[in-house]
Order: sequence, then C-alpha cells, then structure tokens
Amino acid sequence: MKKYKPKMYQKDIFSINYNKLKDKGYKLLIFDLDNTLGRPTDVICSKEVSDFLKKLMNDFIVIVSSNSRKIRVSKFLENIKCDYVYFSLKPTLRCIRKIRKKYKIDYKDMVIIGDQIMTDILTGNRRNLLTILIDPISEDLKITSLNRKIEKVINKKNNLIRGKYYEEI
Repeated sequence: MKKYKPKMYQKDIFSINYNKLKDKGYKLLIFDLDNTLGRPTDVICSKEVSDFLKKLMNDFIVIVSSNSRKIRVSKFLENIKCDYVYFSLKPTLRCIRKIRKKYKIDYKDMVIIGDQIMTDILTGNRRNLLTILIDPISEDLKITSLNRKIEKVINKKNNLIRGKYYEEI
C-alpha cells in the first residue's frame, strides 16, 4: 500500500510550501490538470491559478501532465506558456520518462502534485518522486468515480484521512 501513499498531503496547490521545496533542491513541478489546477469543466485556467503558476516558473520548471486530449490541455494553458504532457496515460510512467528525457532532470529533483491517488500519486511513487496529494477542487466526472471508490479503501489502509494534512519532507 506504500506505493499509494503520498509523501505530503495539502489542502490545495496554494497551501504547499514551495520555498521549502526549493530549499530542498527540487527543480521541476508536475501538476495534474483536472481537479488540481481547475475544474474538469473549466475551459481556460483562472487568473488566480495562471498568475500563481507564472510566479512558480521563476523558481521551478513547471509542467502540466494530464490524461486529457491535447486540445483540452493546450486551451486550458494558452495564457500560461508552460510546458505540458497530454494523454499522459497516468499511472504509466510515460509522462515521467518524457519529462525526464526532455529536461535531463533526475527523478529525485521532481515533484508531482495532484488530486488522485490512483493516477498522480501512484505515478510519482513508482519513480520515487516527491508526491503531493491535494483535495479535489470540484465534483468528479463519472470516469473518475471508480478511482475514488478504490481510493477510499486505500486511504483507510494507509491511515490517510481526507482533511488531515501533513508533510514529510
């Protein structure tokens, strides 16, 4: 069950201590899109999230990784100009390998941030990235509901209680 346990759990992307991540030597942040940066129904990124990501780009390489199609991801990010991987196939390691190859960054210098244990956290833990789970920002689409049911069982076995935040770095 350890492969499903995030190393950190925070309320949202704004609650993460990025200065601490920078001080610890992390160089690249991989954000999930749906329910992490925006609602699955959002067409474009909010100004608040857009400004926040742009600020983070001063200290980190910022990448968005989504299992969604290219049109969804590119449209959402059109005002940000950060790199992205669409059709990531998380929890496979496709997106992580692609990012590592392009940026020549060690896995130990990467962080993955997302709302799903079955995709984001499992992907990161399979390559020993720093994994940060956040609460989903809206209701899930039907396609995600099965993952959420499985997550409840995993969370119980891992003693992870939604709303009880922690960090282990």
